Amino acid sequence: MSSTVVISIMIALIVLLLIVGAPVKPMRFIGQSTVKLGIGILFLFFLNVFGGAIGLHIPINLFTVIVSGFLGIFGLASLTAIHLFLI
Repeated sequence: MSSTVVISIMIALIVLLLIVGAPVKPMRFIGQSTVKLGIGILFLFFLNVFGGAIGLHIPINLFTVIVSGFLGIFGLASLTAIHLFLI
């Protein structure tokens, strides 16, 4: 899919939700979860950028994003410890 199609679909869904309305609690949960996952991706990205100098690389996949997103800095530290000590 091209990026214009994806962006068009996202805009259409947002407009549809604004017109029709959506239940507040599930949408709030989905929104907060999406933000946390985005923060987890950023944490992992910056860890890989700055940790590359010392040979530290943690792959960005669903499991590591969930751990670093929902647990925050402590999740990132635990993934780093697991990488350094076990792998």
